[in-house]
Amino acid sequence: MARRDRLSGNEAVAEALRQIDPDVMPAFPITPSTEIPQYFSKFCANGQVHTEFIPVESEHSAMSAAIGAESAGARTVSATSSAGMAYMWEELYLASANRLPLVLALVNRALSGPININCDHSDSMGARDAGWIQIYAETNQEAYDNMVMAYRIAEAEGVHLPVMVCQDGFITSHAVQNILLMEDKEVKEFVGEYNPEHSLLDPNGVMSVGPYSITNYYMEARRAQAEALHNAKAVVKAVGEEFGRLTGRSYGWFEEYCMEDAEYAIVLIGSAAGTAKDAVDKLRAEGKKVGLIKIRMFRPFPGAEIAEALKNVKAVGLMDRTESFNDCAGPIGAEVSSALFRARHMCETINYVYGLGGRDVRVEDIEKVFEDLFDAAENGTADYYRYLGVRE
Repeated sequence: MARRDRLSGNEAVAEALRQIDPDVMPAFPITPSTEIPQYFSKFCANGQVHTEFIPVESEHSAMSAAIGAESAGARTVSATSSAGMAYMWEELYLASANRLPLVLALVNRALSGPININCDHSDSMGARDAGWIQIYAETNQEAYDNMVMAYRIAEAEGVHLPVMVCQDGFITSHAVQNILLMEDKEVKEFVGEYNPEHSLLDPNGVMSVGPYSITNYYMEARRAQAEALHNAKAVVKAVGEEFGRLTGRSYGWFEEYCMEDAEYAIVLIGSAAGTAKDAVDKLRAEGKKVGLIKIRMFRPFPGAEIAEALKNVKAVGLMDRTESFNDCAGPIGAEVSSALFRARHMCETINYVYGLGGRDVRVEDIEKVFEDLFDAAENGTADYYRYLGVRE
C-alpha cells in the first residue's frame, strides 16, 4: 500500500536508502548532496538501519572506502556532487573496471570554475565514459524510484556494474514535492538480499581486486566490461517494467511525450523536462505537432531506440545542460546525431546548450526552440550549435 508524503529529492533518496538498508555508506559532505548522508546518518544513529556509516576525510576516500566495502561483499552506497565527484575521478574508473555493483547518489551541480553551486550536468556528463550505468530523474518521485531500482540493476547477473542515480541540484534535491512511497516491506522484497558471487571475505573463493593487467589481458578486460554495460540495457528495462507492475509507475530507457504524430521534437534530460512538457502542451493547443523525448538512461545509451522514436520528425532540438568544449556538439547532441545518422534519418538538428550554472529555463525558452525548429525544417540552418538564454 503506497503512502503519501511531502519530501525534497534529497529526503526521498535518503528514505529509499533507509528502506533498502545497505551495509555500508562512506560519505563526505558537498552542496547540494550533503543532506543525503546527513539524513541517512540520523537513521543510522537512531538504529533505524543496520548500515555502517563511515565519515571520511574526502570524496576520494569515500569512493575508495566504497570500493573496499563492495569488494568485501557489502552492499554499498555513497553520495556526492560536482567537485566532489571530480575528486573521486580515479576511483570511478576502478569501481566499474572491478565490476563492483555499488550505487552513487549524484546531485548534479556545475563544475568550477567560476565557482557555482547550482545545477547543470557537467559533473555526470564529464564521467559519462567512466563505465558506470547512468540514470536521471525529472522529479523527486523519479529520484526515489530510481534509487529503489538501482541495486536490482547493478547486481543483476551479467551486469555487476556501479550505478549513478542522478537528480538536479536544488531544482529537485531541495524543492519539496508530493510523492508516493512504497511500504518498507515492499522495498525489501523488491530489492532482495545481496549475495555476491565473489568477495574478498569469501573463504571458499580466491579473487583479486585492482590487479595489474599487462598488455595481454587489458583489452579483454575492457571488452568484458563493455559487454556488461550492453547487458545492463535489457536489465534496466526489465526492472522498470517489474517496478511498474508493483507501483503503477513503469520506467524505460526514455519517456516519449506527445510523440505519436510529432513532426518537431526536443530531446533532453532531467528537471527541465517538466518545463518542456508545459511548452509542448501550449503549442499542441495551438495545433502544432510537437513532442518531447526525455532520456532517463544515458549510459548505456539507447541510440537505436531514440532514432526510431524520431524517425518521423522534420527537425529536432538536442538539449545539453553542459558544455563539451568541442565546438560542435554537447553529449546529447553528439549521441543522438550519431544515432540518427546510423538510422539514415536525416532530419534537421540543432544542438542547444542551456541552463548552465542553474540558469532558469522558461516555457518561453522552449517555445523559442520550437520556433527555431519550424524555421529549420522550412529553410534549413547553418547554425547547428547554439546557446539558449545567454547574454551574447
